[in-house]
Amino acid sequence: MIGIIGFGRFGKLTARYLAEEFDVVVYHRSDRSAAINRTGAHAASLETVCRQEIVIPCVPISVFRDVLQDITPLLRPDALVVDVCSVKEYPVGLMVDILPQTVSILATHPMFGPDSAADSLAGRKICLCKVRIAENSYQNIKAYLAAKGLVVIEATAEEHDEQIATSLSLTHFIGRTLSEYGARQLDIDTEGYKRLLHILEVVERDTWQLFLDMHHYNSHAGKKRVAFMKVMQDINSRLVKG
Repeated sequence: MIGIIGFGRFGKLTARYLAEEFDVVVYHRSDRSAAINRTGAHAASLETVCRQEIVIPCVPISVFRDVLQDITPLLRPDALVVDVCSVKEYPVGLMVDILPQTVSILATHPMFGPDSAADSLAGRKICLCKVRIAENSYQNIKAYLAAKGLVVIEATAEEHDEQIATSLSLTHFIGRTLSEYGARQLDIDTEGYKRLLHILEVVERDTWQLFLDMHHYNSHAGKKRVAFMKVMQDINSRLVKG
C-alpha cells in the first residue's frame, strides 16, 4: 500500500492516479475525507499512512522538515519515502539527516501538475534522483513510471536544481513580473505576445508560497535571477544610448 501525506492540488492528483492500481491511504491535517474518497483513495490517520511500504509527503517544502520529524518515529523500518518537491538538494539533505538509516529514500520531481496532467500522464516528465534505495526497487519504480507514459529523467540533486533554476524558477519569475506589470490580452497582438501570456496562465494557477519556495530553497535560483536582470538592464541601456 501507498501512503500520501497532504491533499493539496498535487496530493489530490497523485492520489487519483495511484488509486487506479494500488491501495492508497491519505492523511490531511484538516478533514477532507469525502474528497479523498472520491479519488478512489481512503482517508486515514497519520499513523496509518506512515505504516505503508511507500510514503509520499505532498507538502510545501517550507514545512518539509517539520513533516519529516513528525513521521520519523511512525515509519516502518523498511519504508520507502518518496518526496515530490520542485527543489531537490534541500529536501534530500533533510531526508538523509532526519530519516532512519533503514528507511529508503527516492527524490523525485514530477514536472507536471493538476492542469497539465489532468487527463493523462503520457509525455509528461519526471526527474528521479537516487539517494538511498535498492537497485531492484529503483528499477521497478522506473519501469512503472515509464509504463504510465512518463518520460523519466535521471539526475543528481545538484544537476536538477541547476537546470530547474532556469526552466522553472526563472520562468515563474518572468511570469510573475508580467502579471504585476499588468500584461493582458490585446486586440492588436502578435504570436510572440500570446506565448508570453501563456506563461501567465501557468504561473497564476500556482500559489505565491510555491513561487517563494522554488526561489528560496534552490541555491541556484538567485544567481540565475540576478544574471537575467543584469542582461535586461544592459539591453535597456543600449536602447537608451541608441
